[in-house]
Amino acid sequence: MSEIKKRIKKYSARHALSGVLKILPHLSDDNVLKILKVAEKVSVNPAFKERVIVIEDKIRRKHPTLQIIRRLNSQLSAKPKEKLISNLFANAMFDGTERRQKILQEEKWRPPFFFVLSPTMRCNLKCTGCYAAQYEKKDVITTEQIDRIFSEAKQLGIYFVTISGGEPFYREDLLDLWEKHNDMFFLVYTNGTLIDEKLAKKLQELGNVAPAISVEGFKEETDKRRGQGVYEKLLDSWKNLRENGVLFGFSATCTRHNAEVIYSDEFIDFMIEQGALFGWYFQYIPIGRKPDTSLMATPEQRVWARERLEQIRNTKPIILADFWNDGHLAGGCIAGGRVYFHINSHGDIEPCVFTHFTKNNIKDTTIREALQSDLFKAIRERQPYSKNLMCPCMIIDNPQVLREIVSQTGARPSYPGAESIITESASFLDEYAQKIHQYWDPVWKEKYNEGKNLKGIDAEVAEKILKND
Repeated sequence: MSEIKKRIKKYSARHALSGVLKILPHLSDDNVLKILKVAEKVSVNPAFKERVIVIEDKIRRKHPTLQIIRRLNSQLSAKPKEKLISNLFANAMFDGTERRQKILQEEKWRPPFFFVLSPTMRCNLKCTGCYAAQYEKKDVITTEQIDRIFSEAKQLGIYFVTISGGEPFYREDLLDLWEKHNDMFFLVYTNGTLIDEKLAKKLQELGNVAPAISVEGFKEETDKRRGQGVYEKLLDSWKNLRENGVLFGFSATCTRHNAEVIYSDEFIDFMIEQGALFGWYFQYIPIGRKPDTSLMATPEQRVWARERLEQIRNTKPIILADFWNDGHLAGGCIAGGRVYFHINSHGDIEPCVFTHFTKNNIKDTTIREALQSDLFKAIRERQPYSKNLMCPCMIIDNPQVLREIVSQTGARPSYPGAESIITESASFLDEYAQKIHQYWDPVWKEKYNEGKNLKGIDAEVAEKILKND
């Protein structure tokens, strides 16, 4: 395509996106389909186009996806609704993807879609098994460095950033940075206890920040892990966000003790009543404060949870993602810069939030340089780690991979004791992974035809699977 044609296409796409913003106040079923048609037309990512087509089909079949869109339209205030379209959809998924694809064509590598930044490890809670508890509590990254990180990200086509911690809302400078970078979209993992009426109002005015509030189930499960009285504070936080029309959701860590609760109809119905529009599920990983393998959900619980997740998605109007049990939908592990990476509060650049090993620090390198480190390259070269994408993780599903990569690259632990995941926990995780594969290898073969029935995953990943790499 000539340069002139490219410019015409980009102008046409932008014009179409402007039209999307105009019809938002009148978000009928037909208008939803029009928006999706725009998404399908302007995207340069074939996998994304396939996902859009799937969503279109669900809407025509009156799937709960349609109710989710209606909830977005009715619950959100004007600014959050506008920023969801302009920042997450137009900038991150359209302009950003185009820029990342251009880098791929010119430099033979593609920047990730997003990254996680943990600007502080300070927190007012001491949750059992917190993955981030052993990091140094002193804030090392400055406001100026965070500003530079966001600017560098946009140069690489990254407009979506997840903020974690610690408790992010301890850093008041983030509010100013989110306002300055008002063309980006931020998902914030928070314990929710600091979200009062004033902060909720500020988030509504910004529009480009979506909190994901951590919860362990109902009052008993939440207070047991997070501390007495925390659950009551969450009820207030949800109310403040709901009344201000802020986009928000929940974050739940699956353990041996709460799996049946957080995947129950009762819990999901309750979160919908509170106003949550999305939810993220994590598996407990034995790192951080007093790592305890006995807290991990059993292989049997993971298999059950995945089946429950499919049932919930087909019946409930809420967006749900499960970073481990959705491996087959994400093309396997997304770490190491394939889709995302992590910058901790000390500035260390890690492959993922749960892989506490590093080779570079943001204070003396750029994001571009870090993504080309031997640690990140080694991870991407090994992905997917298994022919079975239902077993995506190099920590708990294929633990020998993490040990080999750390040994190969000489990556150092991010803090003293982080290496226990590849030393003290090694034998347990090897046995755990073996059981996971025993359960899911037959499902992968029979239901998904070893990946041949899957759509929407990266062509490179699909090619590796089909070649049995």
